[in-house]
Amino acid sequence: MKKLIYTAFLMITHIILAQQTPASPQTSSILITGATIHIGNGTVVENGAVGFNDGKITYVGSASAVDKNEFSQVIDAVGKHIYPGFIALNSTLGLVEIDAVRATDDEDEIGSLLPHIRSLIAYNAESKVVESMRPNGVLMGQVTPRGGSISGTSSVVQFDAWNWEDAAIKVDDAVHMNWPNSLKRGRPWRGEDPGLKPNEDYTKEIDGIIHFLMEAKAYLAGNQNPRNLPYEATKGLFDGTQKLFIHVDGKREITDAVNFAKKAGIEKIVVVGGDQADEVSGLLASNNIPVVVKRPHRLPSSDDENIKHTFMLASLLSKAGVLCSIDPSGSMERMNTRNLPFYAGSFAAYGMAKEQAVQLITENAAKIAGVDKLVGTIETGKDATLFISEGDALDMRTNIISKAYIQGRDISLETHQTELWKRYTEKYSKK
Repeated sequence: MKKLIYTAFLMITHIILAQQTPASPQTSSILITGATIHIGNGTVVENGAVGFNDGKITYVGSASAVDKNEFSQVIDAVGKHIYPGFIALNSTLGLVEIDAVRATDDEDEIGSLLPHIRSLIAYNAESKVVESMRPNGVLMGQVTPRGGSISGTSSVVQFDAWNWEDAAIKVDDAVHMNWPNSLKRGRPWRGEDPGLKPNEDYTKEIDGIIHFLMEAKAYLAGNQNPRNLPYEATKGLFDGTQKLFIHVDGKREITDAVNFAKKAGIEKIVVVGGDQADEVSGLLASNNIPVVVKRPHRLPSSDDENIKHTFMLASLLSKAGVLCSIDPSGSMERMNTRNLPFYAGSFAAYGMAKEQAVQLITENAAKIAGVDKLVGTIETGKDATLFISEGDALDMRTNIISKAYIQGRDISLETHQTELWKRYTEKYSKK
């Protein structure tokens, strides 16, 4: 009897702690009317309406021009705002659940040159951390591996799924490379000066990456026997079906990385991080190279830099004609990714128009990830992945989401955090 009670307790506990059950497919047409629609491409429609059916958007326009009788359900959203689902690029969401528990950490593999490592198959669709993104409007992400010189291959997922197969929007969209630094700090525990000094191995480290890719290119042009999985995984870089995301900071390093890609015959590259990218913005713009800018809530990378430069970088690059999005990585990145809209809001406060800031995490992010034909803007024919906010979604005071849809499915906005909030609100309200 005790054993049965204990088993039942474990089952109940598991149910309480489990993620919200993924929503069922859309079965009836829905019209949201009367809201301010932020299309995601810089356009705003006042007193607008959005209709969708079978997971696809069927109407976008004036609320007065649509026949409500054509829809099974009509939602009055007067005074509210509709946004496309926000997209987090370069994220490790779903790859780590608890940092201190090694069994839940699957963001990095042993080795240095690992283009064949696929983050998608390690993605945990039942992550409670992933679930907590949705109440802030972050509904999709590019799941990216970490570590080594070549970390592996990312994929784009949506955040309401039973498993990684259901979650996938674009499989193996890009290979990620970590570019070496030309400077490094001394190690004081070895008696070295902690200040910056030239990295004597900089050229050697670059040569190692070049040698690997040249060997891979030769392998792909040959008979490919014996089989080499790391080499095979670079094929998309050379035939243009995949992008190379180069994680790099520094004026010299960015310039070297761009020249390296040209020399290697890799046409589609994206700069991730991009400190000092504004100093080489002409090079980036002329080569159509996007930059996924580090989040603004951090200190500048150099002592003599403007303390507000981190907040101004996206604006400086955008004005120079460089396509930009936001990189949420850094300290406590998985938890802080829910702040993605507020990072965009911070960029808006330093030289960027509000709708341009919205673009950073909607249309721009979709273009950079190669999923702009499906998501990123509220347009007919695209996935109905969007949400309703009580106010400005880039402001933490008014980012209050009442409804969210992924591919037309009415998803739950309940999370472990909201359940605890309600639980303790009730506890203290009774006193």
